[in-house]
Amino acid sequence: MNKKSLFTSLAILILPIIAFFGLTFDKSSSTVAHASGRPQIIKFSSNMCIECKEVERIFRKLLPKYSKKFEYTEIIVDNNNDMNNKMIKKYKVTLVPTIIMLNSDGSPYIRIEGSIPEDEMEEYIKGLK
Repeated sequence: MNKKSLFTSLAILILPIIAFFGLTFDKSSSTVAHASGRPQIIKFSSNMCIECKEVERIFRKLLPKYSKKFEYTEIIVDNNNDMNNKMIKKYKVTLVPTIIMLNSDGSPYIRIEGSIPEDEMEEYIKGLK
């Protein structure tokens, strides 16, 4: 086998693997909410979940209005990495979407499983302390 054939064969085998990891890495879930003295909202979702997309639409609308009030972290459960797995175990997430709201002292405020109406979500956000 000559060098050109070997290079072509390797490119055919390696490029799809590189493309897969490049396309599936989600930067939004690569950080964890930190203790800043502010309330926290941790949203667990999946890229393939229809209800998650509805919750995402609600958060896109509400985040600009309340972003200074709380820390927000999104965990994509499809991305199998240590940080995500630790967060899933810590909060005992068994379905998506799951939203965990914590008060500024770290105490649990509310746990929401599934999609809820926008006005109800906004009332929960207003109640964070």
